[in-house]
Amino acid sequence: MSYGKENRILFKINNEIITSVDILQEVKYLSIINKDFNKTEKNQAIEIAKNSLIREKVKRIELLKYHEVISIEEKIIEEIIVNYFSRLNINSLDQFEVYFNQKNIDTVLIKEKIAIEILWNQLIYRKFFEKVKIDENRIKVNLSKKENQKEFLLSEIVFAVDKNEKLEDKLNKIKKTINEKNFSQAALIHSISDSSKEGGKLGWIKETVLNKKIKKELNNIETGMFTNPILVPGGFLLLYIEDTKISKVPINKDNEIKKIINQQTNEQLNRYSNIYFKKVKKNILINEF
Repeated sequence: MSYGKENRILFKINNEIITSVDILQEVKYLSIINKDFNKTEKNQAIEIAKNSLIREKVKRIELLKYHEVISIEEKIIEEIIVNYFSRLNINSLDQFEVYFNQKNIDTVLIKEKIAIEILWNQLIYRKFFEKVKIDENRIKVNLSKKENQKEFLLSEIVFAVDKNEKLEDKLNKIKKTINEKNFSQAALIHSISDSSKEGGKLGWIKETVLNKKIKKELNNIETGMFTNPILVPGGFLLLYIEDTKISKVPINKDNEIKKIINQQTNEQLNRYSNIYFKKVKKNILINEF
């Protein structure tokens, strides 16, 4: 598939369209937010950008069932922008505008991306929060036994297996990409999670947040390795350990318990988000021109 300077309609997702210019803008945007994206071959980069935009359009279509327009308060947008792009030395909305205008990337589109993610997360919360199950007593017991706790610097790949595909074949494709490139690029290419744009990066996760099954898998491997596929709602999960450390359990355990509950809640909601997205996408017509 080739994308020249001429702006052509490439996809129609229900009544939403994706053009060649949209794809090129997405490629530029992804190359800024993820350094590993720049190492991706051109055709693969275009494919990743295409899938990213399709995912965004699917969410947008679903959100418009609940909102007249896709927008959130400017103050909230500014807070998120400053927080998210601080690694680019962006500390204000004005700096954000200047930085991306210099890169010839439409900042209105970036703001809409942020709005879509916020509204989607709110939708998932409303729909699935009552299904979230947290064993607070178990968290308290586990924490009371520890003075120190292990933390993992993790990345993830969440993948599904199609009807006509075998798990082993899918896994071999992912492993091939990991071996030839790295885990981050494999996440960009293969992961169906929203974390894929960031190369699957999850950051530092405390062992007290993890369920037994995931903790067992992680404790069976060393730093620089990834787990066997872990069955999760909506597909399979691979976790990669980039680093580990030991930290002290805070004296104020009540605050630590709240943090663990929040992290476990977010993890479960992310799984529901993947399931719901797949359900929504099935009912949307995607045409390629």
